[in-house]
Amino acid sequence: MSKAGAIDYPGRHETFERWFGTPLGRALLADQRRMLDHELSHLTGARQLQVGVSHRLPLATGTDFAQRIMTTPRWYPHIPDGVTVCDAHELPFPGDSMDLVVLHHSADFSQYPHEVLRDAARVLRGEGTIALIGFNPLSLWGLRKLASRHREGPWGGRFMLRGRMEDWLHLLGFNVEASVTRFFRLPLQRSGRKARNRLDAKFGGNGILPVGAYYCILAKKRVYAGLPRKPAWRQAKVISLSGTRTIGASRGCARRQYAPGKTD
Repeated sequence: MSKAGAIDYPGRHETFERWFGTPLGRALLADQRRMLDHELSHLTGARQLQVGVSHRLPLATGTDFAQRIMTTPRWYPHIPDGVTVCDAHELPFPGDSMDLVVLHHSADFSQYPHEVLRDAARVLRGEGTIALIGFNPLSLWGLRKLASRHREGPWGGRFMLRGRMEDWLHLLGFNVEASVTRFFRLPLQRSGRKARNRLDAKFGGNGILPVGAYYCILAKKRVYAGLPRKPAWRQAKVISLSGTRTIGASRGCARRQYAPGKTD
């Protein structure tokens, strides 16, 4: 189990999906749905893609997109329309084809978390939005993961630093527009039976405390305007010299020209 390749990720996907049926899992999922519905409700476009550990956990259902697509890492009988079976790091969609990509703990439960972000960036069109949800290691949930000997449910995930994910998004050409942590309940099942606790009510919507159970990063894909190509120097400003060298007077740099059939 020390090597990443030895981890049974399909098995962890299944236990994580089952965990969402527990009181704590239902409370966490409800909070994530409320947050995304509030943050993404103004978005419109042609296609919305959700990449997660299961197609049975839909998010961002309040957006106005013509088509909603979900992925699942495993094949099931009677998979509904609009669901694609694939790995999170190998999306079978053309580049620049999605207006919104939601990564629901995809990097947490992938053997290749950086490739998950890279492929999401590939399929997202310019100025499109990515919503990245992951477990926060700098929280009581992160401490619970370190202390737990079991790797079922959320404790089988990676719990990667929020700052690290933001750095990866910057490198992939994104502007981070919002980054918050949420869900301040104890990682115990009895805390999930409460409709809402005081910390959730006080800090759940403003992102002040950085120690929530999960983080959500909203980022927009930058588009670089194409610059018209211009010659490095113009013929009128070239000073002819003896030999086989020319100097661009406007640039002040030397350029080597080779006559056909000659070598140094």
